[in-house]
Amino acid sequence: MSPRSPLPPPPPPAEIRAWPDRNALLADRAQVLDALVTRHVGAARLGLLWLWAALFALGWSMVGTALTSLTDVLTAIVGGVFLLLGLGVMIPTGLAVGFGLSKDRKIRELLRAWAELDRDPVLDRNLRRPGLSLAWLVPSVLLCAGGLAVCLVLPATAVPGHDTYALVVYGMGLGLICWLTGLVGVVKAAAHRRWVLRSLAPGAPR
Repeated sequence: MSPRSPLPPPPPPAEIRAWPDRNALLADRAQVLDALVTRHVGAARLGLLWLWAALFALGWSMVGTALTSLTDVLTAIVGGVFLLLGLGVMIPTGLAVGFGLSKDRKIRELLRAWAELDRDPVLDRNLRRPGLSLAWLVPSVLLCAGGLAVCLVLPATAVPGHDTYALVVYGMGLGLICWLTGLVGVVKAAAHRRWVLRSLAPGAPR
């Protein structure tokens, strides 16, 4: 299932299910859950998140260039061009991130619904993906810490008369982008781990 392919439908209600036997149900369940887990915490999704963050940071850098170049008429014109370019990058990138977060919520709902159909301890082991969870969690925590440090340290260490307000705002914006990107990664890693414990762990309620 490619990232652009539609999500699978939720499982049919109990009264209209047409699986010939339990093995057929488990096979379909395993196939759908594997595709959903890949769509949720796959390596491609992590790379896509960082790509969107890099594009948004690029757009913000253009806006920051505009903010820090307002010294005369000529630089103001150049700054206006950079401002328009930056907004042209940031707006569609922000919309794409919002769409991705909305799709993640739908994926989590489908994961819960399909996992509740039955239990298969053998096949379910392949869905836990602890390595992928760590791949999301560790760099995301570091990115959160780095972004938060920039947001706190930069205004506290700015020198009046030397560091302009525009420069401080620009740096804090980059730190905020890093913090939010890391926060998304931490939330996704935690959500996957919570789903594993609630839906796939031995003795989890059905």
